[in-house]
Amino acid sequence: MRRHRLIVAAIIAAIVVAAAHAAAQTALSGEAVMAWHVTIAPTWLDPSTAPPQITPFGILYAVHDALVRPLPNQKMGASLAESWTESADGLVYEFRLRRGLRFHNGDPLTTEDVKFSFERYKGAGASELKGRVQQVEVVDPLTVRFHLKEPWPDFMTFYGTTATAAGVVVPKKYLTQVGDDGFRKQPVGAGPYRYVSQTAGVEVVLEAYTGYWRRVPAE
Repeated sequence: MRRHRLIVAAIIAAIVVAAAHAAAQTALSGEAVMAWHVTIAPTWLDPSTAPPQITPFGILYAVHDALVRPLPNQKMGASLAESWTESADGLVYEFRLRRGLRFHNGDPLTTEDVKFSFERYKGAGASELKGRVQQVEVVDPLTVRFHLKEPWPDFMTFYGTTATAAGVVVPKKYLTQVGDDGFRKQPVGAGPYRYVSQTAGVEVVLEAYTGYWRRVPAE
């Protein structure tokens, strides 16, 4: 079986055209090259420190996935969560995970990971979110509830769009074992591409994850 790889490179504008030409020539071998106009920071592989800008999401949404996120023709599409509901009083948001979700290392993805990821998050909008969320309740491995201190109509905007990366889910077990520094060097996610390697400031090499819930990336 051929492996489809995505190489995201930080290359100056003068050779972007050449990179695109190279990508077209290597497509038949199952490899694609994407040239970016900025340096790809290793910290962008860790959603917990996502800065207040949209650029890092090009990498974040390749390696990782979120409960709810922008999808084609949807500002907030169901991703790791197959559905979500808001209580009548606006104080509780309940998310139901898809069955059979796994991280790239084979570990199951559960609501414990969802809670852990939210509590670990300290990027853009973290203080606003955590100041308004009273509790994250793990009901069962597939159901999680966010209890707000008071109704907040903007909760889903902050949690389910690129306004923040608080809804991106990382593996609690793996992260606890390797720590923050180890995770940034060898990130494990649940997105469409699995991390392979990186040369800081030059390129990041990713490989299609065959277990992705939506569909396997292809040429």
